[in-house]
Amino acid sequence: MGNVRAALALTVNAFAWGVSWWPFRQLEDLGVHPLWATAMVYLVALVFLLLAQPDAWRGMLRFPGLWLLALAAGLTNVGFNWAVTQGDVVRVVLLFYLMPGWVVLLAWPLLGERPHRASMFRLALALAGVIVVLKTPEVAWPWPESLPDWLALMGGAAFALTNIFLRKFNHTPQSATMFAMFGGSAAMTLGTALLGLSLGIVPSLPGVHTEWLLWVSGLSLLILAGNLGLQYGAARLSANATSIIMLSEVVFASTSAVLLGASTVTPRILLGGAMILAAAILSALHTSPRSTHG
Repeated sequence: MGNVRAALALTVNAFAWGVSWWPFRQLEDLGVHPLWATAMVYLVALVFLLLAQPDAWRGMLRFPGLWLLALAAGLTNVGFNWAVTQGDVVRVVLLFYLMPGWVVLLAWPLLGERPHRASMFRLALALAGVIVVLKTPEVAWPWPESLPDWLALMGGAAFALTNIFLRKFNHTPQSATMFAMFGGSAAMTLGTALLGLSLGIVPSLPGVHTEWLLWVSGLSLLILAGNLGLQYGAARLSANATSIIMLSEVVFASTSAVLLGASTVTPRILLGGAMILAAAILSALHTSPRSTHG
């Protein structure tokens, strides 16, 4: 029964992130750019964390490597949350989940894990899937064709770095790790929003209004529930099981996007997506670090 509860908790996490694109889009319709929304969500998360663990911030002083984790987690949220509000949701999620391929490339210089034949096969399979996803009839070459494409790929690479740094700094207290990830996500999205504002890319935050404040509050609760589900489930199930269950995020995102008219699934997307997910599942079955969006 305990394993069932843990699996359900992880499914809550996958569901929270899989459908998070929808409240982000509702907020954007109200004039709140996803970068502003993400910054507010993680500021709320930081408040809750510090109420529960007032000394969590001290880990940033004791373990300087956590600054790298904060940067990676922040870039993950900048890429993913911005991309899913601007592009085709299924396409964005699939490009984001090239993450296992990035891990193969980045774990060698950062962890000293030399890629072997199986990992190179997973990388080739994931890259082939991305080529299938990107090659539309309108483009001559399978290359990212829009800002959401680039943001999704950048977010996936940052997500891979987040996983690598979690493994590298797994000796640090969990509260310090959470502070780094929440704080990094808040700081990076806020900083990017301010930079975008100065360049005319990101609109200014609209005046305080009850409607968008309620959406931000609801989104904060959704993300917090997801993180609590991750903490509960990941502590009670194997890393492999955790990683595979969390891939259900792709199912939640794709299904909700199609049902709500934010995406269209074509045979090309199905084929490319199947290849990317197969690479991710093979990677999870081989080995899996702790993982989270932030």
